[in-house]
Amino acid sequence: MTEQSTAAPGDTRKAGFDRRLLPPMMLGSVLNPINSTIIAVALVPIGVAFGAPVSQTAWLVSALYLATALGQPIVGRLIDLFGPRRLFLLSTSLVGIAGVVGTLAPNLGVLIAARVLLGFGTCAGYPAAMALVRSEAERTGQDSPAGVLTTLAVTNQTIAVVGPLLGGLLIGLGGWRSTFALNIPLAVVAVVLGRLRLPEQPPTRTAGRGGLASQVDLPGMGLFAAMLFSLLLFLMNLRPGDWYLPVITVAAAVGFTLRELRAKTPFIDLRVLGGNAPLLATYGRALVAYIVSYAFLYGFTQWTEESYGLSPFHAGLVQIPMFLVGIGVSVTVGRRGGVLGKLLLGGVGQIVACALMLTLTAASPIWALVLLAVVFGVPQGSNSLALQNSVYVQADPERTGSSAGLLRTFAYMGSMIASSATAASFGERASTEGMHHLAWIMLGAGVLYLLITVVDRSLRRVSVDRAGSSSSPASS
Repeated sequence: MTEQSTAAPGDTRKAGFDRRLLPPMMLGSVLNPINSTIIAVALVPIGVAFGAPVSQTAWLVSALYLATALGQPIVGRLIDLFGPRRLFLLSTSLVGIAGVVGTLAPNLGVLIAARVLLGFGTCAGYPAAMALVRSEAERTGQDSPAGVLTTLAVTNQTIAVVGPLLGGLLIGLGGWRSTFALNIPLAVVAVVLGRLRLPEQPPTRTAGRGGLASQVDLPGMGLFAAMLFSLLLFLMNLRPGDWYLPVITVAAAVGFTLRELRAKTPFIDLRVLGGNAPLLATYGRALVAYIVSYAFLYGFTQWTEESYGLSPFHAGLVQIPMFLVGIGVSVTVGRRGGVLGKLLLGGVGQIVACALMLTLTAASPIWALVLLAVVFGVPQGSNSLALQNSVYVQADPERTGSSAGLLRTFAYMGSMIASSATAASFGERASTEGMHHLAWIMLGAGVLYLLITVVDRSLRRVSVDRAGSSSSPASS
């Protein structure tokens, strides 16, 4: 159904979201998840090819999310200042370069470097999409993004369905290198669509005052990068010998805080963010939710291949029910404006799924694995949509891009913890005992997620309506 404008006669605002923006928005936002899900079934073949254990191939996961966690809020802030088009084109071009490097990689180190490039290359897609949703709301005079936000969530779920299966097919046809080569045509299409359809938006009024150096908080970005990089390195490989990393994190955090409180145009406005408790709670929920999600995606998949004996293709098939259910849940709950019910559904679903995971052994019937994937589909579809909608409503409208980037940063911090937990639980081999150890960690994260949701009273007033308005504690 076409949305009708409520603008008064003589108002120059145009009716309806510009549907031509959807293809580049959707393609840009899925470049990261498609690489996430494909690599899940490629880890074992890559390990065999280079003689690398699970603890080393885990860096293929960590490298992408480390780069993306650093880059997303930075690129998001640049999108807030200068518009999404040029950042989108630059970033997606890097995806193609990463595809070439990964396809030709002679060793694991170069392959990890390609994943770093992929991380930076996929930084612009999601913040650009969220910024475009916001700018279209301003252009049309309507703030009814639920349909578009649901479309983005469902697109990501659909790609997640295709990813493991596509990865298994590509590995069967052309080996694991073909999973990197796929990025070359994807990047070409993304760049072409971006050039043809993304608007030439002028810089914001804030960006227009002074030069680039006066508006982009380079010292703040540098301190933020040092803080996050040292923290994530520590989380990825927890050991006493790395005691200096949290020291660097604390020092960089202090410097970052002092810088941002004094800066005229801060990279992250800590005064605004610190006063926005609902948004901070959303970021906390994202962190623990993605610990569960990514530990299952990578840890469970490796267990199905190494201990249960499935091929990469069949391991991908086992994941499909999770993503199909996730799509159905996203479409169903996306019709409702509130986020509290979605979060509670996701929280309970995580706990039930983790409990089921503890019952599996190498002798379990295949239907038990499929049942687990089905149950995991409930939080997969509910949580991502609820978190996305929460940030859209709770964030400062002028910082939509950077706020969306920070959401992904916290999600990727969760993925880093999940990757570290997976490596620690499995060691040299993805055994059943290690899988159960990982499930206990996931269960603890799931319980924490539910507690954070239950005690957050502000969620009762957060709503994104399909045909009306967005409301939150800040706006109501």
